Formats: sequence, C-alpha cells, structure tokens
Amino acid sequence: MHSDPAEIKKSVRTYLMIGAALYVGTVITVAVNQVHLAVPFAITVALVIATVKGSMVASVFMHLSHEKKWIYGSLVLTALFFVVLIFVPLLTLNDTFGKAIEGKPASHAEHMQHTEH
Repeated sequence: MHSDPAEIKKSVRTYLMIGAALYVGTVITVAVNQVHLAVPFAITVALVIATVKGSMVASVFMHLSHEKKWIYGSLVLTALFFVVLIFVPLLTLNDTFGKAIEGKPASHAEHMQHTEH
C-alpha cells in the first residue's frame, strides 16, 4: 500500500507543505524578534510559535499523527500525574507530623529550642 505511486506522491506533497509551513514559521519567528515586545508577551508569542512548529514536526515527520491511541494515552497519563502533583501538597496542609499536640509534651528537640532562649 505504501509503495503505491499515488500514495508516495501524496506523502511527498505533505512533507513539502509542512516544510514550507516550517519555513514560514521561521520567518514569523525572526519577524517577531525584530518587534520589541514586552517580555511576558514575547515569551507567550514565542511559545505559541514553537508549539505550532513542534506539533507539525512531531505529527508529520515523526509520524505521530498515525499513533493516536498512544498519543491520547500519554496525554491522559500526563494529566493524571499533573493532578496528583497539584494535590499532594494540598493533602499535607492538615498533616500534624512533627507538630506538638496540645496537652502532650513537646519533643526533645522542641524542648531544647525553648530552653536555649
């Protein structure tokens, strides 16, 4: 199927179009660099341009557009780890490990800190 001349011609056309789009993206990057923007806005614009260009490279030249199941799986896994990393610090807010409890004697280290002053 991949050796079909029409399919090869279509693939070459796709590669050339993405190559041209990357060239245009590079020209836009250079043009935006010549316009002196505020730093936060310049970073945002640069990240948007880089994301678009990187997505084109990954999807076409790295053939990730044919791996939708793996891509969606990795995105779900990334989102899951993001949520876990966000909520781990929140779960420790009510943690009493290492804190003195009212009515109970403080640890030896806390007692030494209070007697030195």
